[in-house]
Amino acid sequence: MLNIPNLLTLFRLALIPVFVAVFYFPVEWSYFAAATFFVVAAITDWFDGYLARKLNQSTAFGAFLDPVADKVMVATALVLIVEHYSSVFITIPAVIMIGREILISALREWMAELGKRASVAVGLAGKWKTTIQMISLTGLIWQYNIWMIWLSYALLYVAVILTFYSMMQYLKAAKPELLRTAK
Repeated sequence: MLNIPNLLTLFRLALIPVFVAVFYFPVEWSYFAAATFFVVAAITDWFDGYLARKLNQSTAFGAFLDPVADKVMVATALVLIVEHYSSVFITIPAVIMIGREILISALREWMAELGKRASVAVGLAGKWKTTIQMISLTGLIWQYNIWMIWLSYALLYVAVILTFYSMMQYLKAAKPELLRTAK
């Protein structure tokens, strides 16, 4: 069903190739414009969830598509900054973050098959991780000055710590099922 929240999610997906193209434009303002598209995508992520709850327009399609759009947008930004900075100090956090997203997505799908998806619902640590990650990625994409870049590096590592912490929270919540089925 296409409603306003789902249209915002589809819009976020449509922004991804625009975001990538603008990042590579050979003009002085390309990084700022790419960061702006990234921020717009991040805002639509928050806004579509808010509207789905507020307007009672949550759908199975939206529940599927929203996290896909989020993960593809963040993974795309991580790949761009890995390529741009060509640094192990960016690559390792990017690999950890993308790996965590794959692991947690698989865990949520598996728990849903068991009828226990609610036990691995998004928690506060995951929300903080996402917020700090988005701020960090915005700064690393924009690269306004060296202070922004260094602050964004620091926030990227805070996001990595929260990535580990939230992953452990999700694994802890799923531990009884993991142990039960491992036998």
